[in-house]
Amino acid sequence: MAEKRKKPRDLNALARAITDETTGEAPDPDEGKDPAAVALGRKGGLKGGKARAAKLSKRQRSEIARKAARARWGK
Repeated sequence: MAEKRKKPRDLNALARAITDETTGEAPDPDEGKDPAAVALGRKGGLKGGKARAAKLSKRQRSEIARKAARARWGK
């Protein structure tokens, strides 16, 4: 799935971005990146949350969830 790029707030920059996109001149966001480094970063990101959850005790997970619920609903 293609990444959605953030549109500029400046109207002139936005017009240029739209023109570049429609004419096919928009720069590739992954251009200049090392594919091996991108794959390695993605690999770590995919297992990060599960690995962290496995290290936490039931009490720690419960406290984190409680804190998140307070932040979400406590307003």
